[in-house]
Amino acid sequence: MTPATAPSNVVLVTVDSLRADAIGAYDDARHTPVLDSLAERGTVFERAFATGNWTPFSFPSLLGSRPVFADTGQIGVDGAPTLARTLSEAGLSTGGFNAANGFLTSHWGYDDGFDAFEPFVASVGSSLYSRYLATHPTVEAWLQLATSPVRRLGSWLRGNTDDRPFLDTSRMFDVEHAATEFVAETEGPFFLWVHYMDAHTPYVPAPRYIREVSSDRLGTHRMLHAHTRTGLGWDVGERTLADLRTLYQAAVRQVDASIGRLLEALSANDVADDTAVVVAGDHGEEFQEHGHLAHYPKLYDELIGVPLLVDVPGAEGRRIDGQVGLDDVPPTVVDLLDVDAPEEWAGTSLASSVLDGESPDDDPVVSVTVRGEDVTSQPIPRSLDDGDLLVSVRDREWTYVENVDAATTELYYRPDDPTQHEDLSTDPTEEAAAVIDRFAPLVDAHAARLRDRTERSTTDEVGDDLGARLEALGYR
Repeated sequence: MTPATAPSNVVLVTVDSLRADAIGAYDDARHTPVLDSLAERGTVFERAFATGNWTPFSFPSLLGSRPVFADTGQIGVDGAPTLARTLSEAGLSTGGFNAANGFLTSHWGYDDGFDAFEPFVASVGSSLYSRYLATHPTVEAWLQLATSPVRRLGSWLRGNTDDRPFLDTSRMFDVEHAATEFVAETEGPFFLWVHYMDAHTPYVPAPRYIREVSSDRLGTHRMLHAHTRTGLGWDVGERTLADLRTLYQAAVRQVDASIGRLLEALSANDVADDTAVVVAGDHGEEFQEHGHLAHYPKLYDELIGVPLLVDVPGAEGRRIDGQVGLDDVPPTVVDLLDVDAPEEWAGTSLASSVLDGESPDDDPVVSVTVRGEDVTSQPIPRSLDDGDLLVSVRDREWTYVENVDAATTELYYRPDDPTQHEDLSTDPTEEAAAVIDRFAPLVDAHAARLRDRTERSTTDEVGDDLGARLEALGYR
């Protein structure tokens, strides 16, 4: 690493439910100007994969470079050195701000190593009304939509914009303000982590962003219609599905704008030229590609394929086509800051790819989920005892998925079948059989490792407030 490209600081931005093709760097039809500009001057990893389909399954990799369940048999980052802890012990100031995702709190160890940490998971209050709204955010969205003309008129009379999202529980502005305050008040090298929730269900972006991503001028009406149908459990037709996609893309654009203001804060505090910026989705989002909405326990590309952008001042812009996993993020961050990575970490630094264009190791990426009997209503698993373990293995061309407990397999050749609907495992060709023979031992080894830890773990309970906030995200 040359002095011209050695950053003093790193900002890690993670966006919940952000699939790769939701931003312009991966799909030219998308409107995400801030992220597209960052991608143009930085490094785009074209085949980046999450290690799980849910936040608690992917974040042990993102902030701990460890597989979920690998250390304690539970979700969370207890049991191994975290990215923030490693950098704090190296002398950096550390700040972490999470927009009210209850799975990213101190309860599961995510505050470890942060000097300043705020998950914005506030008390839901004791009244029946407040607790109902906390666990039914779509109803809250309807109420806010109903009052939106009055709120927009008041904003216009005060000379303000209509940036603020309808759904206050997204906490976008709280996170944004906390992050910019951290940058302004911190002296010396720092590591800042920011997590956005706007692209997570329910999608309730500000109207201006609906207008930016769609020619439809009746954004509020269409939003209300889509949320009504899905909230009442009605069938989702093509029109409603298209509306949900539009709302999702508008929410992504809303995050894009917030990231832009965060980058402006770096410039305003004269640290932009010394700060590397890393942006990643923690997992993707499904729009009925395989029969469901949101992110139920599956391991197809719409849920596992995520964006990964790394912008280091002074480094050339480039695109890397070798596959990488999110567990590579922590080793990359510490390498950019010239800090040694803990031996326990599973990932590999991508700094040489970012700075010199070297190809990554191209090792297969392993991802996991746990599926209960009813995929549409099960709670988020907290351990492997909560359902069947599914493990996937990906390389450049193939996706192999095995239900370890049910002993069923799937195999997809992505160049011919990018949506992963033609299962080649039932009557494999010689080539497909060779792929299964190569990937199956990786699944067996990974499953055995997780099983060993889970057998020695105990079930973790959460408090009432945290439980209510998790239910607000659709998790029981």
